[in-house]
Amino acid sequence: MTDVNTQFNEQRARQFEGAGAVRQANGTWRGSGWDSGEVLGRDGLDTTTGKAALYTSTPAWHGLGEVIPGGISEIDKVLDLGGIAYGVDKRVVRYSVEGESRTFAERFVTVRDDTGDALGVVSDKYQVIQNRHLFTFLEDLVGTTDVVFESAGALRGGRRVFVTMRVPETVVIDRGGLDDEIVLFIAAINSHDGRSLAETVVTPWRVVCANTERFALRDARARWGIRHTSGALARLEEARRTLGLTVKYAGTFAEEETALARTDLAVDEFHKVIADLWPVDEDAPVRTVNAAERRVETLDAMFRSENERAGRTAYAAERALTDYLDHIAPRRPGKTMTEEVARATALLEGTDDDTKTRAHRRLMTLVRR
Repeated sequence: MTDVNTQFNEQRARQFEGAGAVRQANGTWRGSGWDSGEVLGRDGLDTTTGKAALYTSTPAWHGLGEVIPGGISEIDKVLDLGGIAYGVDKRVVRYSVEGESRTFAERFVTVRDDTGDALGVVSDKYQVIQNRHLFTFLEDLVGTTDVVFESAGALRGGRRVFVTMRVPETVVIDRGGLDDEIVLFIAAINSHDGRSLAETVVTPWRVVCANTERFALRDARARWGIRHTSGALARLEEARRTLGLTVKYAGTFAEEETALARTDLAVDEFHKVIADLWPVDEDAPVRTVNAAERRVETLDAMFRSENERAGRTAYAAERALTDYLDHIAPRRPGKTMTEEVARATALLEGTDDDTKTRAHRRLMTLVRR
């Protein structure tokens, strides 16, 4: 069985070395040359309380968080270990003008009840969705309380939080050949900053610093979200139906990935796929051309590394492309984010889902040639 976190250290070490990264004394990796300013392998998890807000059932490759081998099923314990047991309140926005206290009408601050830290400014219509309420919903989603929660944690000072659980069904890629058995997970992602939805997403990998490729099928709805409004919680039943259908797409997902695993792919063909995903105009600036060449070199090394396990196949190409997007591709953090937080947040929010889907569809055209 493929357990990404268990095997992640060795696999990522090979890929980072192939990409020219240098291992640091603290266990992280620092890129060389074109990405020399990038630190690889640090999550930027919330450390508001003095320690990383993360629980995981398997030792993660970065060595952070509370590890409970085999996982636990008590949601209250998961929230506590993951550092997300806090509640969130809405407080009136007040400000002072020449010593006079005034109130900002129809604007509120969302505040953590454990630290008193502000998380965001929201309107009077904003409905706080407490972590426990949303994450307990995961138990209901599979129709049983006998579930194992795989990970839980917080980003951005607690503004974004997540919990993942294992789905009973698994996917076997290329049965009788590669036999790559992949465990499915459902992740619930909550936010308290007023800038994003509360979401649930089906993914073939554990959220915590692993390959987070979503289902790239044309008809699958692998992501579901609700706005923080008065009717939000009433829509959980819709989420249950939608995600229940998504899980049923696992069979089709296995068929398509198996087809990729049985499709030989030459290196030059892989380079053509890269060119289709990241086209470069003939009159592009030298800087753009150089960046494209470095991307090809990096992806080429990662593809060759994947060949050791999955052969020179379209499946290995997809793994290399997804890992590149998740862990290697340069990120430009916002003014209030570190590079690590930007990368971890992109994984959770599915920033590269469109590119991953296009990659999957492009590789599937090679299956049908």
